Amino acid sequence: MGSEHTAAHRAATTSESATRARTRRAILDAAVSLLSSDHAASLGDVAEAAGVGRTTVHRYFPERSDLLAAIGADVRERVAAATDRARLDEGPAPEAMERLCLEYFELGDRLMLLYDVPQFIAWSGIEEETPADLAVLALVRRGQEEGSLDAAVDVSWLQEVMWAMLYTAWLRARDHGTPRHTALSLCLHTLRKATAP
Repeated sequence: MGSEHTAAHRAATTSESATRARTRRAILDAAVSLLSSDHAASLGDVAEAAGVGRTTVHRYFPERSDLLAAIGADVRERVAAATDRARLDEGPAPEAMERLCLEYFELGDRLMLLYDVPQFIAWSGIEEETPADLAVLALVRRGQEEGSLDAAVDVSWLQEVMWAMLYTAWLRARDHGTPRHTALSLCLHTLRKATAP
């Protein structure tokens, strides 16, 4: 009887944790979508977009700064996972960089918040150098040493060129109605030329 009760309690706890995780994810996704188009959106606006009560949002994120910090942590996790999926150690450096851009491009809404919402930077902690940043710099350095990426410029310059191309592609897709696949193709085409030796 005791083991059955323990198993039932464990199942209920797991179910509650899964529900909490889904609710938290729904709030974060709604916040990203909303803040991308309305930087002044309130927690009440986020609650409405997420389809939950305002008190529910406040239970997870008591202040706007808590929500921004959570989005920042989520962005860092997603960037880390995308960097891993790009397999930066495999194959020629330019191909690895293109795989990375393909992965990062899918994070556009979240990463655009870094540029578009000034207070987001302050609360996200995203300015700190991350393992993903170091992996990208190592990739560029490898490409320069192999002769497949421009060695006449600083490593961090090429990293920033990559981010600039991605930002431009996101802007084209978001603000100018350019199809996403077209914006990404233009990004990769220009990046190849900009980083070529």
